[in-house]
Amino acid sequence: MKLNNQAMLITYPDSLGNNIKDLQKVLSTYLDGVVGGVHLLPFFPSSGDRGFAPMDYTKVDEKFGNWDDVKKLSESYYLMFDFMVNHISKQSKYFKDFQANHNQSAYRDLFIHWNEFWPKGRPTQEDIDLIYKRKPKAPVQTVKFADGQTEDVWNTFGEDQIDLNVNSKVTKQFIKDTLNFLMDHGASIIRLDAFAYAIKKLGTNDFFVEPEIWDLLKEISDITNPRETTLLPEIHENYHIVRKITDHDYFSYDFALPIVTLYSLYSGKADRLAGWLKNSPMKQFTTLDTHDGIGVVDAKDILSDDELDYTKAEMYKVGANVKKVYSSTAYHNLDVYQINTTYYSALGDNDHAYLLARAIQVFAPGIPQVYYVGLLAGKNDLGLLEKTKEGRNINRHYYSLDEVAEETKRPVVKALFDLLRFRNQSSAFDLEGGIDVQQNGDNEIVVTRRSEDGQTSATLSANLQTQAFTITETNSDGETKEILTSNLSAVK
Repeated sequence: MKLNNQAMLITYPDSLGNNIKDLQKVLSTYLDGVVGGVHLLPFFPSSGDRGFAPMDYTKVDEKFGNWDDVKKLSESYYLMFDFMVNHISKQSKYFKDFQANHNQSAYRDLFIHWNEFWPKGRPTQEDIDLIYKRKPKAPVQTVKFADGQTEDVWNTFGEDQIDLNVNSKVTKQFIKDTLNFLMDHGASIIRLDAFAYAIKKLGTNDFFVEPEIWDLLKEISDITNPRETTLLPEIHENYHIVRKITDHDYFSYDFALPIVTLYSLYSGKADRLAGWLKNSPMKQFTTLDTHDGIGVVDAKDILSDDELDYTKAEMYKVGANVKKVYSSTAYHNLDVYQINTTYYSALGDNDHAYLLARAIQVFAPGIPQVYYVGLLAGKNDLGLLEKTKEGRNINRHYYSLDEVAEETKRPVVKALFDLLRFRNQSSAFDLEGGIDVQQNGDNEIVVTRRSEDGQTSATLSANLQTQAFTITETNSDGETKEILTSNLSAVK
């Protein structure tokens, strides 16, 4: 099934029940019409980072199920799979062969040899300082080989995530073979994880290096385009970089919307949100929450530094159990640009504020992605956080099937399901249609989406200060009906 214009669920294979079969039960029992797609977070055998250190893309981790389970899912939903274009597991057969056979390994050139990358006498401290890093040390790891020798290899992220040399012939073949395998097994969209880190080049910061990054993306798209498979490069950085993806006619992420929406709901001011919605492209996926923290750097220049500081301060003040320490090294958080919390708890576990945030996401240009915890309006999981001392686990609760059954009875969850069903079935949200954004005074915003033929429209009218809102739809006969209001009991 190919990409279609319906909301997408983001979930781990074992977060709604224990495995993919349980996920299928949740989808068929509770989410009929609520989502049309599923981003199935890495389900391959992995040695770390909750699946993002893949060992073998040709296998489904047996604790999650098998390829038949994935195929069954793909028959009803368009699916997104992750491909870690920047790295692979240290425990993969490729790296193990490299360790065993060193320079005689067929996979030697799959990896970036630190000392071969740098000219003699380098890197200098200036070189290291220039590299764009998400951890406080040089991106390098010393490897011991079976022949007794040691060598340094490039290692941007965790100790088990060894960077790939995307310029080598063996890596290009690995990329091609892996992408074709994933497409053969149900991938409608391939998310290029850590895409901006993939190119390393002397004299640069090794992040989104142009023009080479476009050469890599074209090589990948030449593989996926004949199969009509969509690519989604993942970049967590300032929106100016993300806009370059849009300008090259690829789908992109709107990772700025989460913090802009929080600022707007905390302050009650409509100007920043209105400005952002007016300038956002249709060819994107929108998020409020993901498996990572809430990004801050993404919205720099959309919000001023003072407004970003205000939003972070309010998140710790207004948010339910949102504490600075959960986004610190004490909880293994090395990314100072993300704040660990569920979106619901960032809004003080407030049903009305939360539903308005989701309404804003639904009316924003693009296709909404809703993280599984957010779909159930989940609170911060302090138990899992403290048990693991992993900051991001505050937003990675494991729901049993019984818990899912109970959570779906909550009025705010029912209202959110109704909102997403409306978004999926109304032609007003055509990606080829139009959007009009108006600001009334300091606090009110009116967003209207129109179908491509102009016959159907949907309007969100919201007061960001009081958090009162109304959603209406107008059909081709000019008849207007109320769809949803901030009074949850008024859902129709």
